[in-house]
Parts: sequence; structure tokens; C-alpha cells
Amino acid sequence: MTDRVAFTLRVRPDLADAYVARHSPVRTEMLAEIAAAGRRNYSLFLDRGTSTLFGYYETDDDAAAQAYLAASPIAAAWEAEMAPFFADLDGRPDQAATPLTEVFHLADQLADAGSPASAPTESTRS
Repeated sequence: MTDRVAFTLRVRPDLADAYVARHSPVRTEMLAEIAAAGRRNYSLFLDRGTSTLFGYYETDDDAAAQAYLAASPIAAAWEAEMAPFFADLDGRPDQAATPLTEVFHLADQLADAGSPASAPTESTRS
């Protein structure tokens, strides 16, 4: 079963441009660690009006992915570099983010309803 994980952090408004620049692109070795941890379909979104960073990823085992990254020297170095970009942060950004509760997922509800709309259509196929 796939875990869908969403979280928020608050970026310091005075460092938002620098934060975005640090992710354009992320270092190859950090990208490899994220993938090796089992995270996929990972995205970050920044609301510049509120300085809220919203993150989303999917994984088969979030506890294992978190443990892998917590033990990774590459991830530790990256998180230490990223920490100054965040406001009101207590700990490593990847471990101190505020988790969000999923309240709706279209595919799950369509499947539960037995809707034929849950099947991929020509417009939803990749």
C-alpha cells in the first residue's frame, strides 16, 4: 500500500528566493538518497504570501524512509544546510515538519464507490 505524505514548514520570508535557488536543482547525491529511501512523486510548493512550504511524497513505508534519511550522512548535511531557511524550526527540517492529515483522495473514494470513473481514461494515462 502506498503512503501519501504531506507536510508543511515555514520558510523565512527574507530567504525565500535563496531557498528556491537551492532547489534549482537539488544536488544529485541528495536526490539519490531521497530515491534510495523509497520516496517518490516528491514535490514542494511555496506560498510566498504566507511563507508556507507544502511538501508531498509517496512511499511504501514512511517509517523506513524516515529512518533511512535520519541515518544518512548525505541527508544530515543537506538538512543542516537547509535549517537556516526555516522559521520556528526545532530540529532537522525533515524531522520537524508539521504532518498533515489526508481528508480526501479521489481515486480511493471512486474505488470505494465502485465507480467506473476510477479506471484510467485516455486523458489520465501517462
